[in-house]
Amino acid sequence: MRILTKETFSLWVKPLLWLQQRHFGKVLNPAKLWGRKPMLFWLVALFFGYLDRKKSPIDAVIRSLVCVRVSQLNNCAFCVDANGMKLAERCHSLEKIKALANWQSSEHFSEQEQAVLTYTEAMTLSDQHVSDAMLAALATWYSSDDIIELTALVSFQNLSAKFNTALDVPAQGFCSLPIQPQPQQRSHDEK
Repeated sequence: MRILTKETFSLWVKPLLWLQQRHFGKVLNPAKLWGRKPMLFWLVALFFGYLDRKKSPIDAVIRSLVCVRVSQLNNCAFCVDANGMKLAERCHSLEKIKALANWQSSEHFSEQEQAVLTYTEAMTLSDQHVSDAMLAALATWYSSDDIIELTALVSFQNLSAKFNTALDVPAQGFCSLPIQPQPQQRSHDEK
């Protein structure tokens, strides 16, 4: 990592580190950096906790597909590793997981997943833009409030991936599936 982690953390940070240790068996590398700024760490943790809650209007598999795809597009090794593990837990299709980097040419993704991934890439890639047609496609499955939440999830994952990539946060060996960051792909609309 490009910035050294601290040896000791604030009492405000220790509960979050304890929860990670309990859940993952180790403290996550980004937490060691976010832990330098306790208020930011709590805000980020609460924000993601809300977006990834069980009662989210966005299906858990779709949330994980979004997180891994954004991670791939940002070449974030840690994010692909951690989010890939969660995708593997949630998605019961190894073929879908392997095909995610090239989802546009795969038959493993539903129309709903394709619409979400198209939107995700348009939000993530700087040479693309969200169109009215993309929002109309999403409206087939999601209310306006749901689209706000989906947009927040894509935005959050971009924040996380860019933070980790800028500070060279390494993977921690959570996911052994072949879903490592891939070169940026053209969007579905560009074909």
